[in-house]
Amino acid sequence: MKTKKKGNNWTAYYDPDTGRYFAEIMYTSREGREQYDYEITQDIYGRLGTFSDDIENETLIKTGKMAYSFENTMYGTLGPERTVWDEEANEEMIKTVRKHEKKKKKD
Repeated sequence: MKTKKKGNNWTAYYDPDTGRYFAEIMYTSREGREQYDYEITQDIYGRLGTFSDDIENETLIKTGKMAYSFENTMYGTLGPERTVWDEEANEEMIKTVRKHEKKKKKD
């Protein structure tokens, strides 16, 4: 199974060691940065990338469980600048992303 999928503003990961799926949506512009991390299901992961429009992929990701959000724009934030919604899922996603980065460096 493919362990990483990517769109314009989103990236999804599968960690075969834990059997968990994660996705992040990130917007970066001159005005600032927004990042939203989710724990998603196998079904959501399987459907990602099948839509012709990335907005549909992002909408699907948002049906998962939010693990982390970061908003820092010149217009202010919509809430706390950083919020960890699920500490355990956030830590697992960080580990999963690091595994993918190490694997990429080896290749």
